[in-house]
Amino acid sequence: MWEGLATGLATALEPANLGWVAIGCVVGTVVGMLPGLGPITAIALMIPLAWGLDPAGGLILMAGVYYGAVFGGSTSSILINAPGVASTVATSFDGYPLARQGRAGHALAIAAWASFAGGTIGTLLLCGTAGYLAALALHFQSPEYMLLVILALCCVAVFAARGAVIKSLVTAVLGLMLATIGTDQGAGVPRFTFGQIELIDGLSFVLVAMSVFALAEALRLAADDDVAPPTAITDPVVLTRSEMQEIAPAIGRSGVLGFLIGMLPGAGATLASFLAYDLERRARRADAPPGDPVGVAAPEAANNAACSGSFVPLLTLGVPGSGTTAVLLGVMVSYGVEPGPRLLIDAPDVFWGVILSMYVGNLVLLVLNLPLIPLLARLIRLRHVVLVPMVLFFAMVGVYLTSLSAFDLWLMIPLAAGAFVLRRFEFPLAPLLLGFILGGLLEDNTRRTLLLYDGFDFLWQRPQSLVIALACGAVLAVGLRRHTVRQRAGRTDAA
Repeated sequence: MWEGLATGLATALEPANLGWVAIGCVVGTVVGMLPGLGPITAIALMIPLAWGLDPAGGLILMAGVYYGAVFGGSTSSILINAPGVASTVATSFDGYPLARQGRAGHALAIAAWASFAGGTIGTLLLCGTAGYLAALALHFQSPEYMLLVILALCCVAVFAARGAVIKSLVTAVLGLMLATIGTDQGAGVPRFTFGQIELIDGLSFVLVAMSVFALAEALRLAADDDVAPPTAITDPVVLTRSEMQEIAPAIGRSGVLGFLIGMLPGAGATLASFLAYDLERRARRADAPPGDPVGVAAPEAANNAACSGSFVPLLTLGVPGSGTTAVLLGVMVSYGVEPGPRLLIDAPDVFWGVILSMYVGNLVLLVLNLPLIPLLARLIRLRHVVLVPMVLFFAMVGVYLTSLSAFDLWLMIPLAAGAFVLRRFEFPLAPLLLGFILGGLLEDNTRRTLLLYDGFDFLWQRPQSLVIALACGAVLAVGLRRHTVRQRAGRTDAA
């Protein structure tokens, strides 16, 4: 391993490769800031340039674009509540309220440092445990993925704010219902399409995210025109020692969790960021108002660590861990590089060069983004008459560029109106998007589990399934205990 690390370090520090990783980070960050595009679009745009490079340089460029897009996706989530990248949705839950409080620079600085720390944790873990974790990932099949999704939904219900448990469950079920629109992958027949051919493939994430968050937020800003934007943004972009001590434990836990989730094929950075956010809510007061710095740091550390984790199955097994790494797999094949266990022997410069370039890329991202924070933070001071059209423009352009369908633009209106009404009645919208994202994964793996096993036999036949099921039970037990404590506290106050 040490010889491979030395080879990879020499490859990553070549002047040409340093230039390619810097270009990839810049392009990825810019594309990630634009709602609706995301890392897959960014990588697709760079494929023609990568074809003219050697395999190591091309893959280093692509990797830089990947985590650059994830890094930059937090900017639009924090500033305008338009998370076009799925893995930055959880960042907006506390990041956008911080921005509306006049602390946009503070939120962006927390996101930048948490992303750097999470990426560093992921890179270190990837260097030391890639082979072992790839072997472990082989033991995760449909029952484990099904239970992981159930665990995420349990966290949504259990760690909801006081009085919002039922509302969180309602919106999560609405998200699961939206995920059923389209063609049934098991039977091959359309469902809930109402005869519209545009709905055969279902609703896209960008459409739902832009409608529920960005467009609904634009409607809220237009309706609340008496609410003035922050008058000044004076918060420093340099975090104090006490602030670093506050978020450091959350970053460490979320980085490790994100890496472990990211290495599972099909899980990815989105599930990692939601689970990290829910995990850190355990340490927060139930009635804490939105705008907690830990709520920004945890998902950012998790999604960047998950990017590193997703390279474990790609490089060691040849199995893409996410949609983005599936594109990277195609790029590797076009180079004639065969990913898998032999990659460490046949092309150690490619394997270790890509891994170590991740740390270099994260350092480049930090150096590039920190000086830009004061400039970016000024966007939040725009008056609603300017900000609302900007949000509408980015939301609609993002959706149209994804599908090239005018039907999706019309469909945004009822979705945004429904989200606006839900928000008016204080229904949390995060569980809706979580249910939508995880709905397909839950349905597919539940179907396979029921076909392969009789009832709950998989719990006794697969120890890893039993462990995750016990984790679900522990989460529900914690929620029941919290509910009991709240009831006793209520009776004491009444007395």
